[in-house]
Amino acid sequence: MHDRGQHADIFTYSSLLDALFSMKQHDKALMLFNQMKESGIDPNIYTYSILIDGLCKNGRLKNAKEIFQDLSIKGYRPDVKTYTIMINGLCKEGLLHEALAFLSKMEDNGCLPNAVTYEIIIRALFERGDNDNAEKLLREMISRGLLQG
Repeated sequence: MHDRGQHADIFTYSSLLDALFSMKQHDKALMLFNQMKESGIDPNIYTYSILIDGLCKNGRLKNAKEIFQDLSIKGYRPDVKTYTIMINGLCKEGLLHEALAFLSKMEDNGCLPNAVTYEIIIRALFERGDNDNAEKLLREMISRGLLQG
C-alpha cells in the first residue's frame, strides 16, 4: 500500500492488528500499534478492543490491563465488548476476584453486562467450585431478563 502511495487508515491498521494476533504474532502487532500511533492515527475503541483481546489470548494480561486503563485516561468509555474481553482474559488466568471487580466496575460506569459477560464469569465460578456465587450471578442474569428461568 505504502509503495503505491496509499495511506493506511484506522480500518487497515485494525484489520492488520487482528490478523497478526490471530497468527500469534503479538510482538509484531504491538510494533504495528506503535507505528500506527507514530503515524498520527489515533486508535478507536474498536482498535483497542482488538489489542486487548489479542493480548489476553496470548497470555499478556498485564499489557492488556495497562491498555484498558489507558482507555480511561484517553477519554474512551469501554463498551460491553471491551469489558467482556478483559473479564474473559482474567477468568482464563484464574483471576476471578479481579473479573468480579471488573464486572462491578463495568456496572458502576453505566455499562450493563450482557449474557456473554455473565456466562464467562458463571462458567469460571462453577469450574472453580464456587457454586454459591455462580448461582447468585445466574439469578441476577435471570432477573435482568438475559436468560429465561
